[in-house]
Amino acid sequence: MSIEEPPIISASFSTLAGDAARRWVRPPFAWLADLVFPPTCPGCGVRTGSHSAFCPTCWRDIRFVERPFCEVLGLPFSYDPGPGILSAQAIAEPPPFDRLRSATIFEGAARDLVHSLKYRDRGELAAMMAGWMLRASDGHVAGCDAILPVPLHRFRFASRKFNQAAELGRQVARQSGKPFLPATLIRTKRTSRQVGLTARARQDNVRAAFAVAPGHEPEVFGKRLVLIDDVYTTGATVSSAVRCLKKAGAAEVTVLTFAMAVSGPI
Repeated sequence: MSIEEPPIISASFSTLAGDAARRWVRPPFAWLADLVFPPTCPGCGVRTGSHSAFCPTCWRDIRFVERPFCEVLGLPFSYDPGPGILSAQAIAEPPPFDRLRSATIFEGAARDLVHSLKYRDRGELAAMMAGWMLRASDGHVAGCDAILPVPLHRFRFASRKFNQAAELGRQVARQSGKPFLPATLIRTKRTSRQVGLTARARQDNVRAAFAVAPGHEPEVFGKRLVLIDDVYTTGATVSSAVRCLKKAGAAEVTVLTFAMAVSGPI
């Protein structure tokens, strides 16, 4: 591993171009693509031995969500209270979804991955991130009927031209073999950005912001669904979406995110 650390934008171009080149170069000559576009760490851009491989520093920086955790909110416990135990938050304020599962804690290299996917056009990261999400789903993806993403409003999508939740959901569906429903849930309310808002303001911002697209009701009624988003913070957005799905007759909704924002084990 080289100690040279190229700029993030260079690493992004190198990874994108390298992945594209390797798809078109026959395996015996794949080394040519690696020579022109060397593999780099998805977290910091340092050169690594293979594509989608983290350097040791970034890998140690990632905190995966592992048991023991709250069976409903997926919040990690600092000790093992026994099977089936819920957190105080889940008991005091039961969420509208049946359960939340997240792959990582939203900090360090995991936060960088989310920002790279969302703001730096690093779409090639979605497959790797979805693989982590699939392992973190606790078997609920395997048992679901379909996967759908938290949608963007059409005006937001037109300006961004990219929905990170949809990219993650598409990859989770591809890797699991489950149906992907990107057009079933729509955002009918043009909301403000959630960043910087208080928990109460977030709830008000996304209240009644979603609807099931006309003609797509059979895809929801009586079905066990997995709703995909990139990060779980206060839960305001996914809770509003889940209420819409439950109102349309969904039998069960599991929320699956790449990361969750927590201050530490509870």
